[in-house]
Amino acid sequence: MSVAHELDTTRYDPFLDGSPQMRAVRTVIESVADTDATVLIRGESGVGKDLVARAIHAASSRRHGPFVKVNCAAIPASLLESELFGHEKGSFTGAHRRKPGQFEYANKGTIYLDEIAELALPLQAKLLHVLQDFRFSRVGGRELLEVDLRVIAATNRNLEEAMANGEFRQDLYYRINVVEVRVPPLRERREEIPELASRFLARFNAQYRRHKQLMPETLGRLMEYTWSGNVRELENVMRRLVVLGDDEQVIEALVARGRNGRNGHNGHCSTPQFTVAGRDLKEIGRRAAREAEYNALLEVLERVHWNRAEAARIFKVSYKTLLTKIAECGLTPPLRR
Repeated sequence: MSVAHELDTTRYDPFLDGSPQMRAVRTVIESVADTDATVLIRGESGVGKDLVARAIHAASSRRHGPFVKVNCAAIPASLLESELFGHEKGSFTGAHRRKPGQFEYANKGTIYLDEIAELALPLQAKLLHVLQDFRFSRVGGRELLEVDLRVIAATNRNLEEAMANGEFRQDLYYRINVVEVRVPPLRERREEIPELASRFLARFNAQYRRHKQLMPETLGRLMEYTWSGNVRELENVMRRLVVLGDDEQVIEALVARGRNGRNGHNGHCSTPQFTVAGRDLKEIGRRAAREAEYNALLEVLERVHWNRAEAARIFKVSYKTLLTKIAECGLTPPLRR
């Protein structure tokens, strides 16, 4: 390993050294980082594909350039072409000015196309054409633009199955799958759970100004759980532990999730990992409902960057009602640095 790689991946080391599986991923990162080879990162939702993409960029010669992430599943298909390649003024209704696309913003750096399998087939065709020579025109424009960048793509879908179903272009598959990195699910690297939980706990204690400690019994329950949501689910659970301060409530919410069939893999239900013998079922139901409400509030507030007025409009409730719910759930905005 070169000294440059050791320096540039330092911030990712705790997440890439915790198990033999992730050390193997790190080896691939170090091998391809200083090339411009296109990388396809595969793995279930929440396993850490974003982290791997950022580690590749950080260890590359492009690390001083921009790292631009585009979530292909989060942008409406009608807007995605403009988001990727930009548009000219007047090219469509609402195009009041020229807008550069993410490919332009990523020039001299890395563009990360997350959930690439969600691209519509016509846009897949245009992306393939762009990846051949990194030249394109903005929507509604004639000027040919050229960019110098590296492409990293990621997906949690079975691309081979998508190709067989006519949902993903075979030529695009071979264009992006030059180097493949598979990130294993958390259930296959359980030895990482204590360290990950400890790091998330420290981060959220600092963020919310709490002093929550992880009890050994709670850690034991976390080690037993199957984590269908992988590292992201563990992160959210640790956030709830800090915010709610009630280990039993959070664990029972996990139990309820498993019992409702939300803890299976590949779309199949699995047997719950915890038992709640002697618990009152109505209380479990109430706690599960509170957990669902908490999750929904947190997701929307983070999406709108804690714009409470916008969140109230999304939930179709009054501003006052939203503030009450935020207080009831013990949610506080992240500290601004």
